Amino acid sequence: MKRFLLYFAGLVILLSQSSCGYNGMVSRDQSVKAQWANVQSAYQRRSDLIPNLVNTVKGAANFEKSTLTDVINARAKATSVQLNADQLTPENLKQFQEAQSQVGAGLGRLLAVSENYPELKANANFQELQAQIEGTENRINVERNKFNTVTNDYNGFVKSFPNNIFAGMFGFKEKPYFEADAASQKAPTVQF
Repeated sequence: MKRFLLYFAGLVILLSQSSCGYNGMVSRDQSVKAQWANVQSAYQRRSDLIPNLVNTVKGAANFEKSTLTDVINARAKATSVQLNADQLTPENLKQFQEAQSQVGAGLGRLLAVSENYPELKANANFQELQAQIEGTENRINVERNKFNTVTNDYNGFVKSFPNNIFAGMFGFKEKPYFEADAASQKAPTVQF
């Protein structure tokens, strides 16, 4: 009986010292969720700017309708893919990234085609929106990088010993990272 109490007291002391990493896992999980909200906020800003950009571009005569339609459709698809922090699986994140990539590609085409329209390039609203979209794309990149940083911290914590034992017991799973779009692996060619 005395030996049992000694073992029990030792176990209680051991668990109280490490708190089995549970609080650390919860804290890091919340950091990942908060950073995911920041990523979504940056994407929402871009999505909110697109209708203004499209309406400004529509005002320019003879603008290519197919490019505008592509951007509008890509935005609609991207906003239909809703992903909250509890649904962060590699498959869901890939689907989200694909939808957002289509928006980015459509915006790129829209801005590239606008070069052929001097009256559009001279439009102050267009220039302002173009600058805001560029800034928003930078914000998106910053937030995705921060997301990967906090995800790395979380994944390292839940995969290290002895936290990995308790992580499995309490349902803390590895979170996916943002990955580069496959098309971005190829360097663009610049021709003059």
